[in-house]
Amino acid sequence: MKILFTGGGTGGHFYPIIAIAQEIKTITLSDKLVEPELYFMSTDPYNQELLFENGITFIQTRAGKWRRYFSLKNFTDLFKTALGLVQAIFKMYQIYPDLVFSKGGFASVPAVLAARLLAIPIFIHESDSHPGRANLWAGKFATRVALSYESAMPYFPKGKIAVTGNPLRREVLQPSKIGAFEFLDFDPKIPVIFIVGGSQGAVKINNIILDLLPQLINRYQIIHQTGTANFKEVQQLASNLLAKNSLAKRYKPFSYLNNTAIKMAAGSASLIISRAGSSIFEIAYWGIPSIIIPLPESISHDQTKNAFTYAKSGSAIVIEENNLRPSILLSEINRLFDEPDTMAEMKKACQNFAKPEAGQTIAREILNLALSHER
Repeated sequence: MKILFTGGGTGGHFYPIIAIAQEIKTITLSDKLVEPELYFMSTDPYNQELLFENGITFIQTRAGKWRRYFSLKNFTDLFKTALGLVQAIFKMYQIYPDLVFSKGGFASVPAVLAARLLAIPIFIHESDSHPGRANLWAGKFATRVALSYESAMPYFPKGKIAVTGNPLRREVLQPSKIGAFEFLDFDPKIPVIFIVGGSQGAVKINNIILDLLPQLINRYQIIHQTGTANFKEVQQLASNLLAKNSLAKRYKPFSYLNNTAIKMAAGSASLIISRAGSSIFEIAYWGIPSIIIPLPESISHDQTKNAFTYAKSGSAIVIEENNLRPSILLSEINRLFDEPDTMAEMKKACQNFAKPEAGQTIAREILNLALSHER
């Protein structure tokens, strides 16, 4: 049995694929099935180490983006996609997988189209409440469609949809409460705020936090994932701001959080400030109240819808970036900590929103479809 994964080059596409691959391995072991060969076809491996650790072979193809604004690159990138399709057909024919699983994104287009031309079953998963263009297109002929949000259902043909939630990697599912404060050198009596702007960080959120930093550390301890590209600048500015502040150790910036650090951060945090990507499902699973600051619709058409869909569950509050001011963010943070009953209700709402079985559900359906095609 052979399964090929594909998706765009972001953590929101890549990490759910890793989560599903892990569940496939667990199921094949428990059900005494022959372990399938796993492949990942995209423009880049995103994280070569994780692919290797999970026994996934990377296959590179080209793909061009389609921008939402006028650009000559839209035309030149059409040729990249056409070349990528030729590459995908040739490389896919060589391995001939029993199923192609797509997370969407521009990098998935050559692989999905090649699978359709080769009559290979296609299974797609859409992480957002408003589907991306690649998945909207692929959903017309996909065999199965899994969704993270019920609000995405009207965009796909009835009869092949399941609302599963977003697959999460096992290694980050359980927050590490024991030893978390020691790991971070924090005082367990002082509330912790965990700020994460996605895998690339978030410049505007970083700047707002720096503006508020002297005020925040008077009352809270801060874990701040800045993004690799922004880390040195944020670290230097924070160091200057807190140079003579006796509470400076209450602020801990990180460029990137590995699995251990994520679990420790989640284990110690009372509140999370985050973008509205796939991290929403991790936050919900951890049961931590949050302030969600989605990317503007001019940059990301889906994050605002994701944020308000999540907020309707009662798990979070939303501050749109256009309304984001230091005073507004500080006021909302203080209000939540001053209202413990509100925080408790938000924690309960998180549990109702989270779908921890998503990866296992999708993995079982992938195996069922692949086995039927193999026969």
